[in-house]
Amino acid sequence: MSLHPTLQPYADAWTQSVEAIAELVQPLVEGEWNGRTPCPGWSIRDVVSHVIGLDNEMLGDPRPIHTLPRDLFHVTNDHQRYMEMQVDVRRHHTAPEMTSELEYTIIRRNRQLRNESRQPGAKVRGPLGAELTLEESMRNHAFNVWVHEQDLRMALGRPGNLDSAGAQVARDVLLSELPRIVAETANAPRSSAVVFDVHGPIEFLRTIRVDIQGRGTLETAPALGPAASLTLDWETYVRLACGRVTPEAVADRVKADGDPRLTAAILRNFAVTQ
Repeated sequence: MSLHPTLQPYADAWTQSVEAIAELVQPLVEGEWNGRTPCPGWSIRDVVSHVIGLDNEMLGDPRPIHTLPRDLFHVTNDHQRYMEMQVDVRRHHTAPEMTSELEYTIIRRNRQLRNESRQPGAKVRGPLGAELTLEESMRNHAFNVWVHEQDLRMALGRPGNLDSAGAQVARDVLLSELPRIVAETANAPRSSAVVFDVHGPIEFLRTIRVDIQGRGTLETAPALGPAASLTLDWETYVRLACGRVTPEAVADRVKADGDPRLTAAILRNFAVTQ
């Protein structure tokens, strides 16, 4: 059996990102695994542990039985506690243990993908018991692994793959969140438009139009006289949308025009990852 054509791009994106992660961490010596990453509260070891844990769950492995410490300042909700379990259980693993488990996990997942015969709409179990389609699960997974590849690249000073297959998936995932951010969270005025102009390795110009009922839609057509517009580079867009930096930290890389209260509200609520 072969993977459904709809799912193949997500499998390809995951493969490229996870193999990049394996290449990045393979030469690290023991002390380097403790280096900080932009992912709040997580070291390089923690990020790799999270990636391993995500793939183990995609494989259907049982979750570890483990009690989290109470002093993890970055863990503040149920979703974070769920994700932290796979991380904390590996915090004392050595560098060889980490690279060996990552390599073995990649081998197992590649085998699973080669034998995957389910349809994109098949229902699967997601984090915290949520039910979603196989296509949604694979898209989210490709997005997550690419974002964590970027965390490791930032921590190690080895930029790259900002225009990879995973980056294309990330663009689509993040764009899908813009209508909610602009219309609901930032409460943009009804019958208004907000333009996002992103340049760099991935470029796009998108408009969020808010209708008279306050519903937002994503459009490719530019807006004349928008209520606000934001111009920034792709890397900054990703770091903001994934909660890796605050708007204040990258203020010099974001050009905001129009209603200052609206642009501030959008940037304040821009992060979509938990």
